[in-house]
Amino acid sequence: MNPTRQILVFAIGLAALLVLAACSSITPPAASSSQGSAAQEATPAQEATEAPTPTEPRPTAVVGDEPPPFSTRSWSTDFTKHSVDWNEILSGGPPKDGIPAVDDPTFESVAAAAEWLTDQDPVILFQADGISRAYPLSILIWHEIVNDQVGSQPVSITFCPLCNASIAFDRRLDGMVLDFGTTGKLRNSDLVMYDRQTESWWQQFTGEAIVGELTGKRLTFLPSQVISFGDFADRFPDGEVLARPKRGDRFLRSYGRNPYVGYDSSTRPFLFLAEPDPRLPATERVVGITTETAAKAYPFSVVREAGLIQDEFEGTPLVIFYKAGTASALDAATISEGKDVGTAAVYNRDLEGDVLTFKANGDGTFRDVETGTTWNILGEGIDGPLTGSQLERIQNFDHFWFAWAAFFPDTQLYEK
Repeated sequence: MNPTRQILVFAIGLAALLVLAACSSITPPAASSSQGSAAQEATPAQEATEAPTPTEPRPTAVVGDEPPPFSTRSWSTDFTKHSVDWNEILSGGPPKDGIPAVDDPTFESVAAAAEWLTDQDPVILFQADGISRAYPLSILIWHEIVNDQVGSQPVSITFCPLCNASIAFDRRLDGMVLDFGTTGKLRNSDLVMYDRQTESWWQQFTGEAIVGELTGKRLTFLPSQVISFGDFADRFPDGEVLARPKRGDRFLRSYGRNPYVGYDSSTRPFLFLAEPDPRLPATERVVGITTETAAKAYPFSVVREAGLIQDEFEGTPLVIFYKAGTASALDAATISEGKDVGTAAVYNRDLEGDVLTFKANGDGTFRDVETGTTWNILGEGIDGPLTGSQLERIQNFDHFWFAWAAFFPDTQLYEK
């Protein structure tokens, strides 16, 4: 399929989403302050993180009279403050909250979820206060944001299908507990969110406010991981799974269906204006890691072929584990039938002062040479002298290459 036709196909798809949203919209809750729910009041506020985005220097907030080149009628945002050029922000099709966030999530047992999810279905694993939850991409592909509270942790679980970007954020900032919706806008093809407390606009990929009162502030990333539902069910049989949102007795969307069929084989990402970095195919999945000064990407294809990769990044010895068995959410019309893209996870090889060396066992488990302990994809020692030990997880991201390179243009790229 040629690039022009691909763009047309995906434009039609997004138009269909807009029609669905208009037919079954969800009214978002009114903006709340930090004086909201009892659970929010009991949680101490998280200070804003002011560190610059690696390799993407933060510009000083622009303050001026130039209005944005789009309607602001439904917004109370302070549009005099913005850190990016207006021409970088494009309409994705749906209006504000046209893709509705899940604001009052409910959860079901693993057994109940297994009635509609297969072992291959991709889910986002998030854990806090001893609670393990799975957020199926079969739901997030239609809603993009889940505003949740896991124990004492307010969290937003987010997924941008166009960038294959699944990210969890701490909702606490400067004494507020924020909740997020979708603006209907994109930048570098990535979701632009907004908070309902100040209506500032946030770049999902970086967690940074780019428009409005909070411009320049940064949300804190929280550890999360895309794994298969089968792996979640095996490891957390008493875990909780996000239930499909309903209105009355009817599901709000065709959960389990993929409205972006074939997107992860596209050579031209939707509404991406720049030329994709030619070092990899645009929609090659990469494992991305960052520090305050550097970024590095590891192609899934290379990790899959090797079974694991051992490397050192900015002085930290790391290992990337790979396990097959997780379907792409952006391939087949039915998500569970998508091609097997697997799961990757990054860990520090330094365990209590000893740097371990790993080998892949070929079955999705791994063995360290030093003690012979077997480890799973979650970095847990499951057999041998170090059974019960946990490798330190290194914050990493599973994204499409074109988006990673757009936000981190100086990124290093791992090569065999």
